[in-house]
Amino acid sequence: MAEAHQAVGFQFTVTPDGIDLHLSREVLKHIYLSGVTSWRKRAIRFKNGVLTGVYPASPSSWLIMVIGVMSTMYARVDPSLGMIDRIKNTLPVGEYLTVQTQTVLSAVVFATGLWLALIMLLRYTLKLLLSYHCWIFECHGRKSFSTRVWLNLVKIFSGRRPLLYSFQASLPRLPVPSVDDTISRYLESVRPLLDDDQYNQMEVVANEFKKDPAPKLQKYLKLKSWWASNYVSDWWEEFIYLKGRGPIMVNSNFYVMDLMYVTPTHRQAARAGNVVHAMLQYRRKLERGEHAPLRALGVVPMCSFQYERMFNTTRIPGIDTDFVQHLSDRKHVVVYHRGRFYKVWLYFGGRHLWPSELELQFQRILNDPSPPQPGEVKLAALTAGNRVPWARARLKYFSEGVNKASLEAIETAAFFLTLDDEAHGYDPEKLKSLDLYAKSLLHGKCYDRWFDKSFSLIAYKNGKMGVNVEHSWADAPIVGHMWEYVLATDCFQLGYTEEGHCKGDVSKGLAPPTKLQWDIPVACQEIIEGSYLLAKEIADDVDFHGYVFDEFGKGLIKTCRTSPDAFIQMALQLAHYRDKGEFCLTYESSMTRMFREGRTETVRSCTSESTAFVKAMENLKEKKEERLALFRKASEKHQHMYRLAMTGGGIDRHLFCLYIVSKLLGIDSPFLKQVLSEPWRLSTSQTPQQQINLVDLQKHPKYVGLGGGFGPVADDGYGVSYIIIGENLITFHISSKFSSPETDSYRFGQNIRQAMLDIRALFEQKNDKKKEKEEKKSPVALTTAHLTRHTPRDTLHETHPTRHTP
Repeated sequence: MAEAHQAVGFQFTVTPDGIDLHLSREVLKHIYLSGVTSWRKRAIRFKNGVLTGVYPASPSSWLIMVIGVMSTMYARVDPSLGMIDRIKNTLPVGEYLTVQTQTVLSAVVFATGLWLALIMLLRYTLKLLLSYHCWIFECHGRKSFSTRVWLNLVKIFSGRRPLLYSFQASLPRLPVPSVDDTISRYLESVRPLLDDDQYNQMEVVANEFKKDPAPKLQKYLKLKSWWASNYVSDWWEEFIYLKGRGPIMVNSNFYVMDLMYVTPTHRQAARAGNVVHAMLQYRRKLERGEHAPLRALGVVPMCSFQYERMFNTTRIPGIDTDFVQHLSDRKHVVVYHRGRFYKVWLYFGGRHLWPSELELQFQRILNDPSPPQPGEVKLAALTAGNRVPWARARLKYFSEGVNKASLEAIETAAFFLTLDDEAHGYDPEKLKSLDLYAKSLLHGKCYDRWFDKSFSLIAYKNGKMGVNVEHSWADAPIVGHMWEYVLATDCFQLGYTEEGHCKGDVSKGLAPPTKLQWDIPVACQEIIEGSYLLAKEIADDVDFHGYVFDEFGKGLIKTCRTSPDAFIQMALQLAHYRDKGEFCLTYESSMTRMFREGRTETVRSCTSESTAFVKAMENLKEKKEERLALFRKASEKHQHMYRLAMTGGGIDRHLFCLYIVSKLLGIDSPFLKQVLSEPWRLSTSQTPQQQINLVDLQKHPKYVGLGGGFGPVADDGYGVSYIIIGENLITFHISSKFSSPETDSYRFGQNIRQAMLDIRALFEQKNDKKKEKEEKKSPVALTTAHLTRHTPRDTLHETHPTRHTP
């Protein structure tokens, strides 16, 4: 009971002699330190807010401007062309405002106005410079003179030492493509998927839409683009995510995995302690805006608005639509273990808990033998089922009493943590280790992750970690940025003792975690069970296969003078054709973060060029030289489409917004209906590595991440996520549904492997010819391509059944 006594700030008793007051110095000390920390945070945020607000200038430049103006006045030169005198005449003369003071104040006002005008000019100039995108369409490694000049100008106007949000006001708005361009590109994208009759019919419908009602819809969209920061993002969040009434588990949420080969400690509580502490460090820098903004080429800034809702955020269910609740500076985290929920404070004495203190708290939870309360075990299944039952149950059973307080603790927590009672991770000796690891992160037991939280951190009993992420508030690269920082901080800054514990001491008087209390009636337990059964049916249907491709990586692909992403996308097209015997509408996500509040755009990877290449690969009579030429043509087309998507020339977000406008206006459009109903039977995404400087892979080659993945998008399709790790490794995360007789994730993984090897063979033949020419000139000469050439393996290290069960 010592902790309980120390938690009381003061005690008083009423006696015949009056009130006997006892104060706890220890608690008052912590109250004082908390207040000091709070005010320090406010001061730092205010300072960084000022720095961001005046960027690319600085507060010191204001002082220089004032001194400069005052100096010219003493030299009897008026830089204001009479404006200082006009300001002076408007100021009243009195006892406290002498003529001299009037003059100085007028000069300060003019200097301040001039300073603000220059800031606006700098920002507008930078915005114009950032609206230039011709650089992205140039060949890699070849910069034109105009691009070099442009890059230097961007560097000059970008200022020094920018903060995370410094460039937000200087980013251009996402442009609205013309209807003609969008329709033309759409017809081009579906041409390889339709026969002549179907295409002619689609062309007629598209042209009718272009005449009417497209011009009317376009005008409203243009109006929105002038008024809103981004004409897509708010509707995308609302209509694609928040208005969905189906389960978000598997269908929307995605996951991120731990390091591939390294487990820093096998102590569950210790690993969770270090990772949570690293997350708190990241959050502190995030709240202060102290992270460096992501910049393409190290120069062109990316939008940072998605970072704002990473922590202290929950998706709240509603009857008609959900909404995202974001709070500031939450000081606790909620932990789930064996059916019980605990509230753990993250601060003590005005500071973050040290990793060793967090380890102690988590170990206390692991050691707690108390049983769950009735209905508590599967409570989180409400977040895994349909949204309407969850919204109604929340209103009826969680709006008062202990249920309201406990639910509020979860929804206002910094994030959600699960101390899982299973062991997972990648083990090359175990056949399905990556498959089971991915399924655990994606859906778990359907009741041991709070799927509504911005993210749920999962700590396994063998020390492995992972993250399940709610998708509405941000996209995968945002969470990936945080996760890269956390893993690097955990391994290379915080570290562990020889016994695997967190480093550091533990403060005395640290109160234990608080177990959340519930009073869940039988009727509510039935709703929970219904959500669980639906979620379990979805989870059991996920056919997942994780494949580590180590035959070669981007190092060899670059020697082929092609984009690694285009190489993989062409391999996916070839693999899908071999898997299903047909082509399909293919989704690849690209970012539009070069624009303010940009999120994603679609690259339609199945093109006439890619289908021609695939058909040539399957035609035994086709010469390899022709196959290689078709591959290069298809890759260049894919890269061009990717660049168009990044620079606002994509198809799908424009069509989506036109469809929303048509619905709001009550206009029926057969063309838009058909476009928006087309299934994406192959949905793909690359997980980017954004902070390569955090880990030196030359010195630490084992410290590579596994990336992440998502569930299948179509009932009869595949979801494929991949991460290009270092120079010689690519990991594929493949998902589909067992209920579909057309798909098999393992089979598709094998087809991807063979497609990758077959495409590489095209370049090997070319490199062999170069080698022969070199050897004729000099028998000892070896080309770089020959030295980097790999020999394909005939068999895999492991075998796998054609179809497996979860």
